[in-house]
Amino acid sequence: MIQVLTAKIVYYQMALHFSSACLCSLSQMRGQKIRAVAPESSVTVNSEEDKVKLGGSDLKVTKLGIGAWSWGDTSYWNNFEWDDKKLKAAKTAFDASIDCGITFIDTAEVYGSRFSFGAINSETLLGRFIKERKEKDPEVEVAVATKFAALPWRLGRLSVLAALKDSLARMELSSVDLYQLHWPGIWGNEGYIDGLGDAVEQGLVKAVGVSNYSEKRLRDAYEQLKRRGIPLASNQVNYSLIYRFPEQNGVKAACDELGVTLIAYSPIAQGALTGKYTPENPPTGPRGQIYTPEFLTELQPLINRIKEIGESYNKTSTQVVLNWLIAQENVVPIPGAKNAEQAKEFGGALGWRLTQQEIDQLRSLASELKPVTGFPVEKL
Repeated sequence: MIQVLTAKIVYYQMALHFSSACLCSLSQMRGQKIRAVAPESSVTVNSEEDKVKLGGSDLKVTKLGIGAWSWGDTSYWNNFEWDDKKLKAAKTAFDASIDCGITFIDTAEVYGSRFSFGAINSETLLGRFIKERKEKDPEVEVAVATKFAALPWRLGRLSVLAALKDSLARMELSSVDLYQLHWPGIWGNEGYIDGLGDAVEQGLVKAVGVSNYSEKRLRDAYEQLKRRGIPLASNQVNYSLIYRFPEQNGVKAACDELGVTLIAYSPIAQGALTGKYTPENPPTGPRGQIYTPEFLTELQPLINRIKEIGESYNKTSTQVVLNWLIAQENVVPIPGAKNAEQAKEFGGALGWRLTQQEIDQLRSLASELKPVTGFPVEKL
């Protein structure tokens, strides 16, 4: 119970960090270090066959994307500080992703809030990286996804368009490929969905999605957009081998039924599934409150089996757990990359597939663990 409450507090702090800073200003608004990969473990995505359509939209993205949550952040990642060294590492992560053919990058307006000491907005960094890359390679195409923060004082469809235009200004882009509602609002959700539809009709986005939506909220959003002839492309939720709540709460089944792509954030459980952390060496910062020495002790049998399977394919543990998610079908994982080594390693999750026996065995071992806690709004 203590672990559950602690985790909820951590995740609420993530969501409210930006909100509290914005309120203050008004009175005055999913990567971890991973082992480097041997060259033979990486894969280069280089054809349309290596892409999938997001839901019923016309937008095609790579089967695996990159999460930019850590870029510029000082509230959850980077040991609460940001410097030139971390900036250069994030830039190499972006370039390595593009070099591997992984061109789907997910960010959000609240990542790297400009009100955090020393932080740089993740959208600003992504826009800068894209601009610098295009100067060298004008033909490069990056599928950009970002998110609207359903802050309590944001009301109605116009707030969605205003926030989107602010995001576009930070990234210096005229449109984005995917715009998502980051979490359901306390109120005003129908207006937010209308705002997504308006964004499509005004040509500001190619596709729209939601994030952290329950089955009921997902179905409601799907039907509301459908009445305007607009497909709901995706629902981005916490999903990994040790966090399978989307399978249990009806979200995964609803996505499959409705033709909505499930985008999986924290697909390697913020590093817990990579084998890097042990009971003697738990993660630092907020993650250490979730992945405790006690939990990591219980996790070891699963970690050992993941490693064994990886060795049989000449793959890393990270690549195995990402492949496990891809094998669930209609799932696009977006692990967070802090540096080039991580980005290159993620590419090695593509181009092969675990056997059904291995998939089932890993799920069985994971089922013996106490569930970790995700973003609380999923249960609303």
